[in-house]
Parts: sequence; structure tokens; C-alpha cells
Amino acid sequence: MSASTAETAVPPAKAPKVETPFRRFVSEFCESKLALVGLIVFAIIVFIAVFAPFLSPQNPYDLAQLDIMDGRLEPGTRDGADTMTYWLGTDDQGRDMLSGIMYGLRISLMVGAGSAIIACAVGASLGLLAAYAGGRTDTVIMRLVDLQLSFPTILAALMILAFLGKGIFNVVIALVIVEWAYYARTVRGTALVERRREYIEAAQCLALPTRRVIFRHLLPNCLPPLIVVATMQIARAIALEATLSFLGLGVPITEPSLGLLISNGYEYMLSGKYWISFYPGIALLVTIVSINLVGDQMRDVLNPRLKK
Repeated sequence: MSASTAETAVPPAKAPKVETPFRRFVSEFCESKLALVGLIVFAIIVFIAVFAPFLSPQNPYDLAQLDIMDGRLEPGTRDGADTMTYWLGTDDQGRDMLSGIMYGLRISLMVGAGSAIIACAVGASLGLLAAYAGGRTDTVIMRLVDLQLSFPTILAALMILAFLGKGIFNVVIALVIVEWAYYARTVRGTALVERRREYIEAAQCLALPTRRVIFRHLLPNCLPPLIVVATMQIARAIALEATLSFLGLGVPITEPSLGLLISNGYEYMLSGKYWISFYPGIALLVTIVSINLVGDQMRDVLNPRLKK
């Protein structure tokens, strides 16, 4: 009796955990400490940018809060009314640099991420269409891609903004025009390989609509390289927007991004007032490096050829 009781008391063996693709991706991504640091830093930057109105000690866009007498104060100096401390100093307009950087991150991330998403949608759609349709459609689209990539990116963006003028919306349009070709070429190369797979032939034999074959069957298998390119292009778009704003053709003065903040203090660099350009430059550098660290690890994880 006791022997049977002991046998029934043995707990059943646990079923082994099924390793899903997402779990495998997270496990391999976490193998890189640098990528984890970059992801954490970027998450902090996004948090600061989103909640800038609640975290910043001053609204740098509210002219009523600015005092020209507080212009170009050194880091750690208190204002004239002795109500707040400018931990990173002020610019020539009396704007708190810490608050300006927080709000500038919002503009830079919004322009960079927004242009990357739109360019990804446009480029991926054209790349899929070129690979699936082939023939003249493929030739025309890829010749447009070659034409676009033949121009220097910054020169093309400058020409577009010289025609459209300043403004956040115009900057996004310019970045989309100069970036879509990278997505189109990447997706087309992957889609040409996937188009020859059996599941595409089966979908065609079932007489499924072309739109469904492209976006429900072909696109999901082209996502890994597309995600990597999109991640890297966000950092590239942020850097390009900062360059355009530094040259005076980017966002308006009333809503400065990091590039415009750097430009505002450039003329004071040799006079010892380094903080006006230095701290926005550090914020821009940390943002771009963190995104690139995440993108590099994603490329290694999602591309089997690069695995060691």
C-alpha cells in the first residue's frame, strides 16, 4: 500500500519550454552587453523626450519665462530672481540648456522616427512591387533607386529644403525623399529570394489577390533585414536633421532641435562659452551611438550569416 502511494506521489514531468522565435531573439540580443546598455540608454532618452514638459525646469518655447539678462550663464549658476539653478547653463537668449535639450530631443526623435517610418513604408512597398512584378516595373523602380542613391544625401536634402523652405513637415518630406531608396533596395533583394519559395507559388496557385500575396505572405519574410535597416536609418535621419538645422535649413527657431541648439552656440565656442554647443552635442552623440549599438546587435541576430 505504501509503495503504491509513493508511486502516485511522484509529480509528473514538466513539459519542456518551447523556444519561440521571439524568445530566441531576446536571448541572443541580450548576449551583447553593449547592445543592452545602448537599449537602456535609448529607452531613457525616449522617456525624457516624451515627458519633457513634466521633467524640464523651464519651457524653452515660452518667451514669458525667458530673461535676456540670464543669457550665457555658466553651468550651475542661479537665475537673477534666485528661483532656479541652470545646471547646464543658458544660451544667448537666456534659455535653460537642460530644458532646451529635453525639448530638442523631442523634435529630433520625432523627425527622425517619423521620416524613417514613412520612408520605410514607401520604400518597402516599391521594393516589394519591383521584386514581385519584375520586368519593366522592376527596371523603372530600380533605375529611380540608382538615380536617388547617386546624389549625395546632404546635397539632395539641401536642394529640397531650399525649394520647400523651413519647417518640421518640410524636413520630414526631405528626409523621406532621400531615404526611401535604401529601404527599396534592401527589400527588393530579400523579396527576389523569397519570391522563388514554394509558399509563394502555392499562394499564386490558389489565385489569391496580388495585394494579399505581397503583404500577407511576402512582406513578413522580408521583415528581418527591413527592421535592421530601419533602426540604422533612424540614427542616420536624426544626424541628417541635426546637420540641416545646424546649417539653418531645418526646423524653425521657435522649435529648436539638437542641431539648432548646437548652431546657436557655435559662434561662442572660441570665447569660452562652450556649454551652449557642447551639451547638445553630447546629447546628440549619445542618442546616435545608442541607436547604432542596438542596430548592430539586431543585424547580427537577424542575419544568420553573421553569427559566429
